[in-house]
This record gives sequence, C-alpha cells and structure tokens, in this order.
Amino acid sequence: MTSITIPLSDERQSRLRDLAAQAGLPPEEFLRLRVDRWLEAPDEAFDKTADYVLQKNAELYRRLA
Repeated sequence: MTSITIPLSDERQSRLRDLAAQAGLPPEEFLRLRVDRWLEAPDEAFDKTADYVLQKNAELYRRLA
C-alpha cells in the first residue's frame, strides 16, 4: 500500500480532526474512507454528458432503428 502526504493549514487540520471525531474515527481513517467513497463514485460529468447526447440524438436513433 502506498502512503500520500499532503500539507494542511492549521485551520484545515483542526476541521479534519473535528469531522473525524464526529465520525468516531482517527483522522487518517476518516480521510481514507472519504477518498475511497470519492474514487468509487460514478463520474457525474460523464453521466450528464452521456444523457445529453442520448437525449439530443433520440430522434436520430429512432430513425436509424
């Protein structure tokens, strides 16, 4: 497993500790879970673009079918 180090301002570090404490987790675990969730989430921009293209070309697709 690889580790990543990022600089955080004192204010952001304090906010991170508060959020982690609210979740009942150490800050490192809290961040790992949030990053995992973010990486596993579907790409909303792609989904919106695909929906737009399908809607825009719906009539063309009907004619070609």
